[in-house]
Amino acid sequence: MSETKITTSREFKVSDSVVYPSHGVGIIANIESQRVADVEVKCLVITFEKDKMTLKVPVNRAAKAGLRHLASSDDIEKAIITLKGKAKIEKGMWSKRAQKYEEKIYSGNVVYIAEVLRDLHRNVDDPNRSYSERMIYESAFQRFINEYSATNNINIEEARRQVHEILEESKMLYNEAA
Repeated sequence: MSETKITTSREFKVSDSVVYPSHGVGIIANIESQRVADVEVKCLVITFEKDKMTLKVPVNRAAKAGLRHLASSDDIEKAIITLKGKAKIEKGMWSKRAQKYEEKIYSGNVVYIAEVLRDLHRNVDDPNRSYSERMIYESAFQRFINEYSATNNINIEEARRQVHEILEESKMLYNEAA
């Protein structure tokens, strides 16, 4: 994977929307201190509404864990350009490709997630595609629309519609060119 940096310069505060790479978009509900082995540890308490999950991340480990603020509008624009690009069709075993796709999804990088969507959307209507391909596609789609929705301050259904429209337009454009 080439390096595509996502900006992460600000401090985290309560009510910030954040992205945790392995879980997607969450909200910092609280910042609390805990004693662990006689050491005071300041933790970010992040809630993931969709998964009904709460995660505590030590503040001093947040960057190392990949926690970041929502993508900037520039980062979202790069991701949209990626979605509009031509799907890259890789040869080789599905298990290796699936592993690469999952690495991109769990990187938390919105542009990498867009690459997965773009590449897998070409087969979205194929009834013969594998269960794992459908699950990877759905995971990438959900992650992307959650961040797209939060960044653009629109509801999830509108984000779903807009992103699906972009993917379908791109698919039609490149299918006609082929």
